[in-house]
Amino acid sequence: MEKCVITNNIRTLRFMANEMTQQQLADKTGVTRQTIVAIENGKYFPTLELAFRIANVFNVPLDSVFLFKIENNEQ
Repeated sequence: MEKCVITNNIRTLRFMANEMTQQQLADKTGVTRQTIVAIENGKYFPTLELAFRIANVFNVPLDSVFLFKIENNEQ
């Protein structure tokens, strides 16, 4: 069975953006810091709109923020 895996580079992008804090990113995207924490830790997947807003903050394409791959779990 295939499994969809979504990861993100938000922490790296924040670091590269003058060590932007989670609160600063939250303020720029209109969500709470807790939402950013949950997204960074893979506990929550953002709406498509929020995903684009995050990418826009860093001025990068969406696929530079979020990565998607399918893993095959067959043994």
